Amino acid sequence: MYELKSILLVALGGALGSAVRYKLSGWVFHHTMNWQFPAGTFVVNVAGCFIIGILAGLAVKEDFFSAETRIFLFTGIMGGFTTFSAFGLETFYLLRRGELLAAGSNVVLSVLVGLIALWIGYICVPHSGGSVKNSAPADAAKSDG
Repeated sequence: MYELKSILLVALGGALGSAVRYKLSGWVFHHTMNWQFPAGTFVVNVAGCFIIGILAGLAVKEDFFSAETRIFLFTGIMGGFTTFSAFGLETFYLLRRGELLAAGSNVVLSVLVGLIALWIGYICVPHSGGSVKNSAPADAAKSDG
């Protein structure tokens, strides 16, 4: 029963976090449409890191949250908002423990291997001969927000 409750907490938090990410990145995109920089995603990632920093400080320094609340906030809401914040928090803890090689490896490998995996996934999809769009898939969705 505890596992089902945890899954429901993650699902609810994830839905909330995703909705907030959609609205915030759409709002930023609307105000920075002419930029050649993905400002919406950048703002969400930085905001997510700031928020998870506050939450982690409350959880670690003050033992502020129950286990269920941590699941809801960290895995649910923050995971739905941006997993970049989890990446940042994990890297922060590695740095804090003095594990510089592991922290640096996490940053470099996550970015490089992630981009390589994205590229491989992208080229795995055959071109059907139709028109090729120049915008990213997320850009089309953001123009509605």
